[in-house]
Amino acid sequence: MAKFDIQSLPKISLHDHLDGGLRPQSIIEMAAEIGLELPANTAEELRTWFEKSADSGSLVEYLKTFDITTAVMQTREHLTRVAREFVIDLANDGVIYGEVRWAPEQHLTRGLTLDEAVEAVQDGLEEGAAIIEKQGGYIRTGQLITAMRHADRALEIAELAVRHRDGGVVGFDIAGAEKGFLPSQHKAAFDYLAGELFPVTVHAGEADGVESIRDAIVSGRALRLGHGVRLIEDIMFSRTEDDTDVVELGPVAEWVNDRGIALEICPSSNLQTGAISMLGDKMSDHPFDVFYDLGFAVTVSTDNRLMSGTTLTRELELLVDTFGYGIEDLEVFMTTAAEHSFQPIHDREELIEVIQEAYAAAAGAKHAVS
Repeated sequence: MAKFDIQSLPKISLHDHLDGGLRPQSIIEMAAEIGLELPANTAEELRTWFEKSADSGSLVEYLKTFDITTAVMQTREHLTRVAREFVIDLANDGVIYGEVRWAPEQHLTRGLTLDEAVEAVQDGLEEGAAIIEKQGGYIRTGQLITAMRHADRALEIAELAVRHRDGGVVGFDIAGAEKGFLPSQHKAAFDYLAGELFPVTVHAGEADGVESIRDAIVSGRALRLGHGVRLIEDIMFSRTEDDTDVVELGPVAEWVNDRGIALEICPSSNLQTGAISMLGDKMSDHPFDVFYDLGFAVTVSTDNRLMSGTTLTRELELLVDTFGYGIEDLEVFMTTAAEHSFQPIHDREELIEVIQEAYAAAAGAKHAVS
């Protein structure tokens, strides 16, 4: 385990799904209110069911677990509750800024409009932040409005996101089954967002390869890549006769690296969904360290805390234990995340200052003890 306290350090979370971060006990209580039958009766049993069901090695199977979480997120009251608890849980894990992504189109079965759903979530996010502030803590959030890539509502959802850009929404995303649903299928939405100067991140390079990443950049104009781990397929490794290691970046990898397009890497989730199956099934097989060594803009996130049974602290601990990172490395990851957050520059600079001061103090304390 890491020899320093990661949980107490300030952290930035860029890739965290609202419907993937519910508390099991809250699911049980909300399910009882709407008469939804669950596969387990206690919070601990339900937590275990989610983790085992999500650990399938397939993104498609992994996504099926969301049938339950979205089912209890169909009313204003429930959406607000989930968002409120989501923020509190982030703050208790040391997160000072979190971008919360979710797909409003999946939360309309009990009569809410798209706008009402967004407003309900924003109410919860603000309530959660206020509770943390009263407790002496601090957290900021921003909504990432997501369109489902297998549906045909992307332009409508893009317009929804822009409509709420002054009401807590900071960016746009597409998610869902990646393979067979390229971003180019939603060209009208991405053209509209570009015209509105609205930030975009795109799930790419998780369940599909380099062409999906290329299209996220070309058609989606992505400023960040959700996961992006299969970019490793565009990096060639060889060794010369005198045993010199040679690394050659393909055109897509070179573009991503040269332009500092951030990778929103979610280590545990990548193992669960089989995103790195071409490399192996252990954390040591993850290409995170390769990307970091090559200078890519790597960030660390959780994806879905419930399904992966994780927190941002745990994800960082896994990387520390696997690759031997120190406080200085974690500071790089968090500073990179702050730099690539969809916040105004003065807010980004404020986050970076908080991170640098805290990590410098932690490094100094660690060195003093050792």
